[in-house]
This record gives sequence, structure tokens and C-alpha cells, in this order.
Amino acid sequence: MDLGLEDLETGLLDAEKGIERSESAHSGKHLRVPLLKQRRNTTSQLAIVGSNVCPVESLDYEIIENDTFKQDWRSRKRVQIFQYVFLKWTLALLIGLCTGFVGFFNNIAVENIAGFKLLLTNNLMLQQKYVLAFFAYAGCNLVLAAVSATVCAYIAPAAAGSGIPEVKAYLNGVDAHSILAPSTLFVKIFGSIGGVSAGFVLGKEGPMVHTGACIASLLGQGGSRKYNLTWRWLRYFKNDRDRRDLITCGAAAGVAAAFRAPVGGVLFALEEAASWWRSALLWRTFFTTAIVAVVLRTLIDFCRSGKCGLFGRGGLIMFDVSSSHVSYSLRDLVPVLILGVIGGIFGSLFNRLLDKLLRTYSIINEKGPVFKILLTCAISLLTSCCAYGLPWLASCTPCPESLKEPCPTVGRSGNFKSFNCPPGHYNGLASLFLNTNDDAIRNLLSSTLHEYTIPTILTFFVSIYTLGLLTYGVALPSGLFIPVILAGASYGRLVGRAIGSSLPDLDPGLFALLGAASFLGGTMRMTVSVCVILLELTNNLYMLPLLMLVLLISKTVADVFNRGVYDQIVKMKGLPFLEDHAEPYMRQLAASDVVSGPLMGFSGIEKVGNVVHTLRATGHNGFPVVDEPPLSEVPKLCGLVLRAHLVVLLKGKMFTEGSRSVGMEEFGRRFGASDFAKAGLGKGLRIEDVELSDKEMEMYVDLHPITNSSPYTVVETMSLAKAAMLFRQLGLRHLCVMPKTPGGAPIVGILTRHDFMPEHIIGLYPHLRPHK
Repeated sequence: MDLGLEDLETGLLDAEKGIERSESAHSGKHLRVPLLKQRRNTTSQLAIVGSNVCPVESLDYEIIENDTFKQDWRSRKRVQIFQYVFLKWTLALLIGLCTGFVGFFNNIAVENIAGFKLLLTNNLMLQQKYVLAFFAYAGCNLVLAAVSATVCAYIAPAAAGSGIPEVKAYLNGVDAHSILAPSTLFVKIFGSIGGVSAGFVLGKEGPMVHTGACIASLLGQGGSRKYNLTWRWLRYFKNDRDRRDLITCGAAAGVAAAFRAPVGGVLFALEEAASWWRSALLWRTFFTTAIVAVVLRTLIDFCRSGKCGLFGRGGLIMFDVSSSHVSYSLRDLVPVLILGVIGGIFGSLFNRLLDKLLRTYSIINEKGPVFKILLTCAISLLTSCCAYGLPWLASCTPCPESLKEPCPTVGRSGNFKSFNCPPGHYNGLASLFLNTNDDAIRNLLSSTLHEYTIPTILTFFVSIYTLGLLTYGVALPSGLFIPVILAGASYGRLVGRAIGSSLPDLDPGLFALLGAASFLGGTMRMTVSVCVILLELTNNLYMLPLLMLVLLISKTVADVFNRGVYDQIVKMKGLPFLEDHAEPYMRQLAASDVVSGPLMGFSGIEKVGNVVHTLRATGHNGFPVVDEPPLSEVPKLCGLVLRAHLVVLLKGKMFTEGSRSVGMEEFGRRFGASDFAKAGLGKGLRIEDVELSDKEMEMYVDLHPITNSSPYTVVETMSLAKAAMLFRQLGLRHLCVMPKTPGGAPIVGILTRHDFMPEHIIGLYPHLRPHK
């Protein structure tokens, strides 16, 4: 039976053998196959990200209750328990502080770099040097794009994209290659700054979620033995369970830093990111996002004195529309319903087109870093041509009368860009294109009725919708929140212009807000968190009922056609994500129907050579330990032992000449619980690091002290659907399948994450078909 040949080692072994992927589970259409080289054997999943073959391993959120762990907990004093609790809150504080500072640094960098580029372009246009202005604008964008793409392609390819799907998969129990590495954090910060400053239709909000998770992972690694940076207190966090909690706090802090929405960050982590939640985690997450809000408020107040260059306009609320008078009646709900339906249709179409585009981009990205950079530069040139060229097609508009701010704006950001217009006039398309994305959103949410003409808004919507699709998938840290908000606000304002005269209570700015909400609901399928984020962004509580309604409608309409964008990307990347529901076909199968392949285990006291040979010959990460006579009267399951623990035990060479048991007192003099803790960033010992002599190979080793004596088990007749829910909700890596009747082998097999994947199940039973 399948013991769960976990993903890394078995995947590489299968790749070497050239085992080809079965096509029986798919229709044969290339674009419908996940971006995954699935091996036919048992459990390996190799996700293709660019040109790198990345191993995908599972995380173990279960508490391993072996004798060593129990002895460690029994020996802990009250002061050590206090250290553990105190350190949890201290790390939550540090995550909030660091994420807040990084978010503020991103804003300063983007505002100043993009501001310099836009001011240079504007000054050249005032001198009527239009060609030179274009080359300056496009040249700055191209340099920023090329540098950011080069850093991303060569240093940390895992930093490309928003990172939210990877964080979501990690919190589900999937440890993809390098997604939380320090190099990924570095590239995520500076690549995001370069990409946003280069004028791409992307945002820094999604990457901030990944950045917060990387910061949390780095703080919770338990120090570095290599560089003598290990702090004894951090030994408590050398396990996947505690690191999961920290990364959940980091993801929430990233949203809070990106949107200045602390409550929205908590709800985002709860609704979209985390697969496992409890009240204690809620408190720490809330504390972390509160720290982020305080840091941002303090730093923004500091910048209002003019010490931060071009940055400093605005406060904690990014898009303040609280000045708008909101009063609506029952008839005003009709356009809200229309916006919800439009958002659902446009959002599902966006997801479908993005799915096909990403699969096409993967063909280019697999050719190497140079092709990634060239693709990024090509999209940069296209974006620059659209942003600079399209405003020439727009007509100039006279400045509104009784306007408080200067019109047109010169030498700063604002609603009214002069571009090529005479004095007293402004170019609407230039006001939207030749601005930072944040300023463009502010302009769309403004309450001025006739600020933008219908052709201007329609042109901007089509451009942003198209460029947003084309940009996501290049070798840059790129978020989808800002493109989606821009496109949604555009068609929302269009609807407001179309029916605004018949509904005087709602101005175009509020329609733009509702349009942004509808598009967010249609693409990302989030409701509660998006609603609160938009409320915190706009500082307008009166819009709550309308936002709730439009989000629910858009999500419902979009769910008819396809899944949310992050769920689609997780699937495309081949990450073995466990859903929060079981598929209907799983109820037709029992747990024993999907375990396969030889069951490999050990005796409680095993020969060293047998252990070494098994570890080198297989990719198993968990082995059943079975005591047989004379160690017991009948064969009985002692528990489960992990590969990592076996390697540590072999490295320590605590062997005996004969087959005898080693007591905990003798074992404790050689090993402690910290010796078996998980190393940071997956840099643990490997079996290749263990060197043994022929004499040592003939000796014996006692596995009882490191065997998890209470693994989770299910009976072989349990439905696969019920087993899948148990596996996900408990955050397991291995689930033992026990026989229904005694007398035979004490264990039937072991279920791992792979055994619940549709590709594996349909490969075993082709007559079953998953529901779409």
C-alpha cells in the first residue's frame, strides 16, 4: 500500500526513470491540462514555474507525540511556558512593525520614482518636446521593467506574480520551493517597487501579502546555526504548526499595510488565506494588524512635514469619499443589481482569459530567464505606448468652474492633467494614464459629475482590462487588486454616467466604488474581507449595505462560470491544494481504495542497514513501526516515524550490538527534543549526509523513542470524502488506514495529500468523473 511517497525525493526518482504522465484523466486539450508534470507512479507532483522544475512537499501540522516530545513537555517549567507565550506575542509585534515599515517604504519608493518620471515627462511636454517626452517616459519604464525582471528571473523566480496563491497553498499544507525564502522577500520588495514605478497595470497590494508572509517566516525560523544566530528561546518555533500561525499573521499584516485596512487584513486571512483557524490566532492576527496601522499612521504623519520627497499626500484612508452625500431608496438598488451582474460576467471572463494567457506565457517562460525579461520588456513598451499614445485621441475639456484646486495641475499629482491642451483645459485620458495607479483610482472615485467623458472612460476601461490581463504572468511581482479596482471603477463610473440623471442620490464616484467592488467579487470571489477593505479605504460606512449586495450578486453570478482567480492559479501551478469540501465522487470510494504501492515499514528495533537501504531506495517521508514477536505477542502498530527523525538518529549513531531496547534515560543523554526540530527553510539533514561503516550497518537501532505513538488513523471502510475532510481540518501529512477486522497486518496503508488529488483518483478509477 502507498505509504505516501512524498513529493520531493519520489518526484526526482520518477523523473529520472522517465515515467510519463497518464492522459486518461484529461480530455487531451493542452490548455486544460494543469501546469504540472504529473508522474504516473504514486505521489510525485512537479510544478513547472518558468524553466525550473520545483519540488512540492507537504507540511506537517500534526503534533508528533513520541517519547522524546513527551519527555520535553514534562520537563518544561513554568518559566519556559511563559517564554513560549511571550515570544508568540513578541513575534506578532515584530511582524507588524517590519511589515508596516516595508509597506511604507514601498509607498515612498513608488511615489518618488514614479513621480520623478511623470514630472520629467510633464516638463518636456510643457516645452512641446513631445517625441522626447515619449522616449523619456518609455525609457524610464523600460529600464525599471528590465531591472526588476532581471532580478526576479535570476535571483528568485518564485517572487513572480502576487504570491497570494502560494501563501494560500502554504497555509493549506503545501511547501512549494523557495516561496518564503529570504531571496524571495528581497525580490518581492524591490521587484514590486520597480514594476509599479514602471507604469505597469499591476499593484503592490498582492505582493505585500507575500512579503508579510516572508517576513513572518524569516522571523520564525529559529535562528541560523550556520551563522551562530540561534537564540535558545526560538527553539519552540522549529515546527510547521507554529510557523503556520506566524505566516497567517504575516499575510494579514501584508493586507493591512497595503490597504491601510487592519480589520480587512484579519478578515482576508480568515476568508481567503488560512485553511485552519482558532480564536487565539484571531487575537494575535488582530494585534499584528493593529501594530501595522499604528506604524503607518505615525510614518505618514511624519511625511506630512515634507521630509519624504513626493510622498505624503493623504492619510491612513487612501481613497477618501466620505464627503459624498449618500442617501438611497429602493429604486436605487436597480443599478446596484446591474453592477453586480456586470461584475460577475466581466470577472468570470477575466479569470477565463487569464487562465489561457498564463498557460501561453508558461511556454515562453520555460525557455529561460532571457525570454522572461524580453516578454516583460515587450509588455512595458506596449503599456507605455498605450499610456502616452491614447490621450492624443482624447479631446481637451474645459476646466470645471468653481474648482478649489488649480486646473490644470502642473508639477504634482492631481485630477486634471494638461498634456497637450491649451490653458484652462485638461486631458481626461492623460489624467488617468499619466498618474500613479493610486492617483488614477482617486480620480475615478471623485464626485465631479462630468469630469470624464463617456468615450474617455470607455477607452480607459478597455485598455486597463486588456493590459491587466497581459501584465499578470510576466516575471515581476504583480498584484491583481489594483488592475481589478481600476477596471471596475471605470465601468462603474460609466453606469453612473448613463443613469446618473435619473438617480440623483448616487454620484459617479459612488458608482465607481460599487463597480470596483463588483469586479473584485467577480474575480476573487471574496465578500466579507473585500467589503471591509473597501470601507476602510474609502471611509464611508453608509455604503455598507450596497457593497454587501453588489459583492454577493457578483460572486454568485461569477461562480456559475468558473472559480476564483487565486484558486485557478493554485490549480495551474500544480500545487496539491485540499479544498474545504469533498468531491461527490469521493463518496463512492473507501479509504483503502486509493492507497497503493508497496507498504514499507520498520520493526521497533531495526537493523541499521535496513533503515539506510529503505531511506536511500524510496522517497517515503513516513514509515509505520510495527512490533512483532518476540517484541510483542502479536504484530501491533507502535506508530509512525518520520524520515527526518530517522536521519537525525542515524547521524547520531546511537546503535546497539544486539536487538535490545534503549530506555529514555539512556536516549535522553544523547538526544534532546531540539535535535529533532525542523530546520529552517527545509535545510535539514539528508540520508546522503550520513556516513556509516560496514560494521555499523550490521548493528541495530531502537526506533521507539522517536516513533509517534498516537498517529491519526481511520478504518479502511471509511469513505474517502470523510477521510479527506479529516485530513484537511487536522492539517495532516500522513493518515494511517487500519484494517476493519483483526488478525492480519496491523496497518493497511497510509494516506497522504496526493491520494486525495483528483488526478490520482481518476487515474486509478477512470470511470469516475469529477464535477466541474
